[in-house]
Amino acid sequence: MTTRRSFSVSRYAPERGAVARLTARDSVLRRLDWPILLSALALSLIGSLLVWSATRGRTELNNGDPYYFLFRHLLNTGIGVVLMIGTVWLGHRTLRGAVPFLYGLSIVLILAVLTPLGATINGAHAWIVIGGGFSLQPSEFVKITIILVMAMLLASKVDAGDQLHPDHGTVAKSLVLAALPMGIVMLMPDLGSVMVMIVIVLGVLLASGASNRWVLGLIGSGIAGAVLVTALGMLDEYQINRFAAFANPELDPSGVGYNTNQARIAIGSGGLTGTGLFNGHQTSGQFVPEQQTDFVFTVAGEELGFIGSGFILLLLGVVLWRACRIARETTELYGTVVAAGIIAWFAFQSFENIGMNLGIMPVAGLPLPFVSYGGSSMFAVWVAIGLLQSIRVQRPMTA
Repeated sequence: MTTRRSFSVSRYAPERGAVARLTARDSVLRRLDWPILLSALALSLIGSLLVWSATRGRTELNNGDPYYFLFRHLLNTGIGVVLMIGTVWLGHRTLRGAVPFLYGLSIVLILAVLTPLGATINGAHAWIVIGGGFSLQPSEFVKITIILVMAMLLASKVDAGDQLHPDHGTVAKSLVLAALPMGIVMLMPDLGSVMVMIVIVLGVLLASGASNRWVLGLIGSGIAGAVLVTALGMLDEYQINRFAAFANPELDPSGVGYNTNQARIAIGSGGLTGTGLFNGHQTSGQFVPEQQTDFVFTVAGEELGFIGSGFILLLLGVVLWRACRIARETTELYGTVVAAGIIAWFAFQSFENIGMNLGIMPVAGLPLPFVSYGGSSMFAVWVAIGLLQSIRVQRPMTA
């Protein structure tokens, strides 16, 4: 018989005003997880250089301003850091009370994508264009909403001391609430985001202590759903082509397999130390499409080489390691589940993005967290860092 971890409300940090009541010795700055913060910031700054290198010569994208994407990426990073600070100030427990509102807002935003406000970018009708060049990808924020709404439900009775683990009815409700936005995102279609959301749901269920039958059932349902979607022809042609190119890279090297082939050439040409920043022939020659977003890792591979690319992987590893530590050390199931959902999100999305750059994963249109250009993605990952910091800040401190 396996003994499940028990959470008791008596072990909580103060529910309200916890940050405000910290003593000078246990200040917010002292409680912050600095390794995860500095690693995320370093990734964003490295990303700004890689995005700059990939776009400074792309006059059709930057309107003749070689610094356009550099400044935008730095601005997105700055806004993201402010959002992180705001999330820590509010606290993950305060946000717990606002989850129903956030969930409803997320549904409204992704439904808006299916209206005339929606726009198609890179084959996915997943954006809202407001004007003045500003666009929003609601599916990035849906990832956070799914984590919060599932954590709220799965941890409610456990953190109150009424149960040792979530009951079947609670798990079913949480899956229904997660399935609704995922189904809408699938209609866009944004298959890459749906893949990330499925992994998030699995991570949340595993961390919550739910019965393994739910996890196995979800995996089986996912496989059956993928087969059904393919059989019914619900995937767009470009999505089918991406999987075909992954299965057979030589199928059409100048067509559907072009992106992946050029990405591997760029990374392979970097060698151990790289060609030097701004000196990549593949990058300056603009051979790799979408190099500032989905394929930004190719810039690192070519211009920074194996060592520079490895450093990016090291920083991502530090983020995941510290997030795991935060999840393990919190004394409430709610915090553990939120942290676990973020870990699953960051880990899978990083693996998928780097994997598709290397040709070991199908192209799914997912950005590399903190590194790829994109405001919605940058804002979402920094809010997630804020949630992790809040979980650490509000946990009881030992002497």
